Amino acid sequence: MCAECGHRQPFRRLPLFALTGPSGAGKSTVARRLPAELAGRVVVLEQDVLWTAGLRDAADDFGLFRSTWLRMAAMIHQSGRPVVLCGTVVPIQFERCPQRALVGDIHYLGLVCEPDVLRARLQARPPWRGWDEPRIAEMLEFNDWMRRTRPVELLDTTTREPAETVRAVAVWVRRPLSDDGPTMGHSQPDGGYCYV
Repeated sequence: MCAECGHRQPFRRLPLFALTGPSGAGKSTVARRLPAELAGRVVVLEQDVLWTAGLRDAADDFGLFRSTWLRMAAMIHQSGRPVVLCGTVVPIQFERCPQRALVGDIHYLGLVCEPDVLRARLQARPPWRGWDEPRIAEMLEFNDWMRRTRPVELLDTTTREPAETVRAVAVWVRRPLSDDGPTMGHSQPDGGYCYV
C-alpha cells in the first residue's frame, strides 16, 4: 500500500527455488535444460547473467548482488510464475537481505559431486574461463563444506547423466507446488506497492 495515496495493489509472494553448489557440479547444464522439463511453468534464470563489476561487492558478501536477484525474482513473480535461480549461494546470503520479504518460501538444493570428479570437470574447461589451481581449490573446499555440513538438501551428480540430474531437479521443483493453475496455488496477494 502506498503510504502517501493509500492505493493498494496485490503483490504475489511466490516460491523461489535456489539451485546452488560449486562450479562444475551441473547448475548451468540444468539451467539450460530445465525449462523444457517443466514446460514453462517456472522461470529459470542463471545468476551469472548479472555477475557484473557493479554488483561484485565482495566486502559485503555480495549483498548487492543477492538483493538485486531477490528484487528481480519478486518482480517476475508478479507474472504468476515462480523462479528457479541457478547459481552459487548459501541460505544466509538471501535470508539476511531486507529484500527477502519480497518472495515466498525459498527452497534450496545443492548440487555436489566427488572431489576428483569435480576437479576433472573444472580442469577440462577451456583456458579462457580462468580455472587455475587456486580457483579449483576454492570450489573443492566449497564442495567439501556442503557435503560435510549439509546446509541445504543435496543432490550428488558424480555418476548421474545430465538428463537424470535435470529430471531429479524438476521433481524437487514440483514437490512444493500444486497443480491448480499457472501460479500453482501460491499467488498470495498479501501486500502491495504503489508503482510510480
